[in-house]
Order: sequence, then structure tokens, then C-alpha cells
Amino acid sequence: MSIVVPGPCRAERQLRAWLETCVVGLNLCPFARPLLQGAGLRIAVCDADDSEAGLRVMQQQLLQELDLLQATVEQDTATTLLAFSAGLGNFDDYLDFLDQANELLVAAGLEGVIQLASFHPDYLFAGEPPDAASHYSNRSPLPVIHLLREAMLERVLADYPNPETIPENNIARLNSIGRAELARRLALLR
Repeated sequence: MSIVVPGPCRAERQLRAWLETCVVGLNLCPFARPLLQGAGLRIAVCDADDSEAGLRVMQQQLLQELDLLQATVEQDTATTLLAFSAGLGNFDDYLDFLDQANELLVAAGLEGVIQLASFHPDYLFAGEPPDAASHYSNRSPLPVIHLLREAMLERVLADYPNPETIPENNIARLNSIGRAELARRLALLR
């Protein structure tokens, strides 16, 4: 089977459709709707492949996005989705890169300032059965690292009643839809 590599515009459309239909549409993240409708959401697409040179480009683009978040106010860029359109398709490779991304975050002195959240087409939570519907809370049409401002995250969580129930509510919602239907919906976005 050949792999189709989406260009930056197509990748951004895929992510916006995923945000609208899955993240906001299924209310997986109750804080996403205002960001999706506002100007504060940045979607950056890295088209580097998994080669050694490509991985360096991915690291460089991650550092650039971290710098951009630090150089802008929250009203201009509240949060960033960094998508990988040609690399990190293998989930284990993605996890390795995510570890490197967290190391870069710490080395940049941004631990406690920026938090990284992970999304991947083949996302699997450790300890969950491979066919569990719960994996779809972190499945996306492309590999993505979400760069979140921790101060913003703390603020919205403080204003939300019982934020600790969000994961269990998501699991119940995803289980009610079913893995087959969730897989079908995600496939339509690819």
C-alpha cells in the first residue's frame, strides 16, 4: 500500500475537520471550541520525513514553535498544533520523538510553562486493550504534538466543574459510539 503525504494546506484542513468533528463535536475537550472559533489556534505543518536529516528538521521546527509561543501573547497565539505530514507515521517512532521533544522542552527551560500533548492515528494507551475505544480520545488524522500554555490550561481547568471527570466521561462517550464507528469517522478525515 502506498502512503499519501498530504501537503500543508490539506494537512491543516484535515486537522481542522478533526477538531470540529471529533474534538469539539464529541466534546472530548470542553476547552477547544473557543480556540477553534478564534484566532489563537496555530496549526503548523512539518513535512520532513523520518530520515536523520528529517528528524533534525522536526526538532528545529518544534523549537521554532516553542519560541513563537514565548514571543507572542496568548490572545495572538494561545496554543499550537504541530502536525507531521510525512514523518512519524509509526507510533513507536512518534513516541521516541515525543520523548526527544520533552527533553528539548526541558533544555529550553520551558518545563512548567509549556506542556506537550500527544495525538497520533495509531495512538495506544499503555495498559488498555488494543481494540479499546478509549484510544480514540488521542487519535488524530496525522501525528500531532499539541503545545499548550500551562498558565492557560490551569486557568480553564480552575473554571471547569470537576475537570477530573473529563477522561472518564470521554471513555464512556467513546464506548457508546463504539470502536468501529470511531475508526470509520477517523478514516474519513485521512
